Amino acid sequence: MLRCGDVTLLPLFCRRLIVGVIVSLRVGQCGSKVMIAQDRRDGLQLLAWDSEKQLMVRPRWQALQATSKGRFWKRWDQGLALIAAANLAWVLFDVTYVPLRNFWLQRTLYPLPSVSLGIPVPWLPDITPIYDPVKGIAPHRDTTAYISHFRALERLANVQGINSTAARQHRLEMVVRNSQLIDENPFVGSGNAGTLEKLKNRLRARAGLDSPKQAAAHLLGDTYLSAHDWEQERAFWNQRILPLAATNYWRGINDSGQPIDHAWRIDTPFQILFLIDILLRAIRLKRRYPAIRWRDALLRRWIDLPLLLPFWRLLRVIPVTERLSNAQLIQLEPLRTVVSRGVVAVLALELFEVLTVRILDAMQQLIRSPQLPKRIRNLRSHQSVDDNGERELAELLRLWIPLLLTQVSPGMRPQLVALFSHALQRSLNDVMLPTALRDLAPVQKAENEFSRQLAAGMVDGLLGLSRSAGDRLGKRDIELEDLSIDVLDRFWEELARTLEQGPVLDRSQELVTTFLEELKRSSIRQLRDQGGVTELITELDGLSFSDQTPRSTGPA
Repeated sequence: MLRCGDVTLLPLFCRRLIVGVIVSLRVGQCGSKVMIAQDRRDGLQLLAWDSEKQLMVRPRWQALQATSKGRFWKRWDQGLALIAAANLAWVLFDVTYVPLRNFWLQRTLYPLPSVSLGIPVPWLPDITPIYDPVKGIAPHRDTTAYISHFRALERLANVQGINSTAARQHRLEMVVRNSQLIDENPFVGSGNAGTLEKLKNRLRARAGLDSPKQAAAHLLGDTYLSAHDWEQERAFWNQRILPLAATNYWRGINDSGQPIDHAWRIDTPFQILFLIDILLRAIRLKRRYPAIRWRDALLRRWIDLPLLLPFWRLLRVIPVTERLSNAQLIQLEPLRTVVSRGVVAVLALELFEVLTVRILDAMQQLIRSPQLPKRIRNLRSHQSVDDNGERELAELLRLWIPLLLTQVSPGMRPQLVALFSHALQRSLNDVMLPTALRDLAPVQKAENEFSRQLAAGMVDGLLGLSRSAGDRLGKRDIELEDLSIDVLDRFWEELARTLEQGPVLDRSQELVTTFLEELKRSSIRQLRDQGGVTELITELDGLSFSDQTPRSTGPA
């Protein structure tokens, strides 16, 4: 293949080749090869170098190198794929932020929700102050005041002591705030009603009382604090009670009655970038195929539609996966093969069962139909119609009948001789010989030999007739074809008439439909007994990945 930067040199190259071919034809065969080779070398030398670009002939085995434009678009697709993957990761984080806000706030992982065993993850940053405004989340006033009042109690205890008058007053106010917190349950608005139950259970367990209000009053009372260390009680409140209160929040409502969510401000730049990429892909496709319409060019990227939708954002996993695969950043072919094999196996089993049942049902309906004789007559009329000047059935009979008479029948001669000899011997025993002579060995031997010779003569005569008839039938004969078609037409007519006149039709329909019903049941039963999808996939794996090669059964 010639890669040339100046197409004006091609006619010159072609003219020199034509001149070389004409001269070589005049010189002779040997000289022609030399002249053509020389002239081709001259033409390639003319194309060897251009004033602006180097012109060369690319060997067939050498692949085309990617141009700078191709490399740019490849890098562009890879960059967009990575950006789409980052956007998908952010979407997953945004969708799960509100349900998992307690985790991001406390940075503690609870593998078993039923067990209060937490795994702290201190290396994670506290992102709640940054991302709470995006979701319209603000601290709840009641729980914030609850926590603030305890902080004030801590400061008074550090300065004046836990048993001072001011501290005692703050402890009484803390008991009142705890009772209000239990009565009003501000956790309901944030969907964390279970958090209050955890708080009450921890107060009950600490104080050993059934009432959470009495438990809080007991834990903050003078009697209890005089017998227990304040630092331990302070740690209990800071580690077990206040973190639960800190998880509560208030989320604003917009004009449409929905919770405030400003995530669209983050998602909009991504959507604009994806829209630009889709338009660029459509423009590239339009330039490559000018006849394509803009609508069709845009619809070629229908898979990117979830990237532009502000709802159902989790569907973006489909176009993101497709982009990463096309950009050769991930390899999905093994996964696709496994999934498609499983799906195809399931569909194949189900589809084969449905097709088997439907085909047999159609055959039963055909057999039960009272129009069966009419359908048989339709076969007659169909055979009498010429299609494109050729009678397919007549031509098929002209090919097969000579084949059967001239080649198949002679190969059956020993079997035919044995059959006729046995039939003739039985006839001779029943007709010609008396009973007393049948048991004599010489008579039986002579009878066998006579029957064999007579049967051989009959078979040879019939085979000779069949060969001659086959040779004659193998030659195209218009009159013979017409007669054959007339015979078949008459056969279908007589068969239909016979079925209409006698009781054979009803009984035949009953028997055939019963046979088809049993065939239907046995086929479905056999399909079920052969195994399910797992066995089929295992068999496919054995055929596909077996290291054993089939041994040749032919001669070495």
